[in-house]
Amino acid sequence: PIPLKLRTGLGKAARVTTSIFSILATNYSTVGQASYTPTRYTAVDPADYQGKWTGKFGDNTSFSVQISNVQGFRATVTYKSGSTVNSSQVLIGNSSFRIGDSKFVLGSNGRALVAQAVTDPVTGTVSVKQAYATRS
Repeated sequence: PIPLKLRTGLGKAARVTTSIFSILATNYSTVGQASYTPTRYTAVDPADYQGKWTGKFGDNTSFSVQISNVQGFRATVTYKSGSTVNSSQVLIGNSSFRIGDSKFVLGSNGRALVAQAVTDPVTGTVSVKQAYATRS
C-alpha cells in the first residue's frame, strides 16, 4: 500500500478507511495461519458421565464436577473449586468438555482428568493444575 503521507488530496475519512483496510489485511493473513481441528460431537452414554466427580489438586485445593441431564452430546455441568463456581450447558466431544477455565476428560476405570488454568494476578503468568477425579 501507498504510505499515507505520500497520498495527497485524500480527505480524513479516506485516510482512516485506508488505514482500517491495511490493518485488516495484515491481521487476516496472520489469523489465517492458525490451525483449527474440528471436534466431532456424537451421542455419549449418560451413565459414563452423570453424577458428582470429586478430587484434589496438588496444592490441596478440592474440586467437584456435577454432571446431569446428559442428552446426546449435551450436558448440564456445575464446576466448583475454592471460590470458583461455574454452571453451564456443555458440549461433549472426544470424551471431554470445557467449562470456564477448566477441562474435564473422561478416562477409564471410573476416573477423569480435570485441568484448570490459573492466572497469577501479579505476573499474569498462566499455569495449569491437573488432578484425577472419581465419581462419588
